Amino acid sequence: MRLTYAVIASIEFLDRLNLHLLPKQNMSEKKIIVVFGATGAQGGGLARAILSDPKSEFTVRAVTRDPNSDKAKALAALGAEVVAADIDDVESLKRVLKGAYGAYFVTFFWGHLSPEKEVSEAKNMAEAAKHAGLKHAIWSTLEDVRKWVPLDDNSMPTIHGKYKVPHFEGKGESDHFFTDAGVPVTFMLASYYWDNLVYFGMGPKRGADGKLSITFPMGNKKMAGIGAGDIGKCAYGIFKKGPGMIGKRIGIAGEQITCGDMAKAMSKTLGEEVSYNEITPEVYRSFGFPGADDLGNMFQFYRDFDEVCNSTRDVAFSRELNPELQSFEMWLAENGKRIPLQ
Repeated sequence: MRLTYAVIASIEFLDRLNLHLLPKQNMSEKKIIVVFGATGAQGGGLARAILSDPKSEFTVRAVTRDPNSDKAKALAALGAEVVAADIDDVESLKRVLKGAYGAYFVTFFWGHLSPEKEVSEAKNMAEAAKHAGLKHAIWSTLEDVRKWVPLDDNSMPTIHGKYKVPHFEGKGESDHFFTDAGVPVTFMLASYYWDNLVYFGMGPKRGADGKLSITFPMGNKKMAGIGAGDIGKCAYGIFKKGPGMIGKRIGIAGEQITCGDMAKAMSKTLGEEVSYNEITPEVYRSFGFPGADDLGNMFQFYRDFDEVCNSTRDVAFSRELNPELQSFEMWLAENGKRIPLQ
């Protein structure tokens, strides 16, 4: 039986219509990942990793305090749904998590320097995650150093009467909120941000002789480090692996490297000799800037418990999660010229 011209035209029109609608239909079926700290280093990296992958099964709901900020608008331009929430308000967290498959939870200690506030924020996040019935959450955490250095151990000074490394311990002691609530969670532990060399004043400085050096209390121990952009990409890898990651503690790093080798790599990239100025944690703590005691203790933990820290942060598995993972030299090739030389 021969089809009339009108019927054939109608079929072709419907085919074109279906092809036109298909991408939108697929978009609506994508799983929502709610990304906290979406305008920061970790969350922003995850959001961009998902949004830049045209084959991703996920879409991004980016959480920020200010949806009108330039960074928030940039994420919206990439395809993110940008929403406002306050992590101190658990009801606002429940609202932005509604209907989501998963979420990336991160806190920012350096905005307030309060581990107690971090604990409160983490508790709110865990409560909201349970209420939303998430299928997979990632909690960006760190070690509770007091498990290795008790408060009565004077080899490392105690801070505020109950902490050794406050910006670690507010996160570490909050892990149980997620497990107690029955949230299907992966605990992800990041490493030293190489971006601190650019933004946090840890880059090379000139001595009285005019020569450049980096100053750390690490001795000759290797320290796990990572480019900030790779943290989000590794988190994306965890979400892609799915339920098999639930309940695991995943430490991520781009490389484990001594400060001496960091200085050599910087010398090559910057075209000027950079040396490693080794000091003690006591001297580092005496520098007096906000958080100097906290960071001095952190480096002491990295140095004295290097096997613990480095065995947790698996470079090979990090590369499995993120095939684009950068070594320190690779990171320098992309970012070295941004390091301020003082």
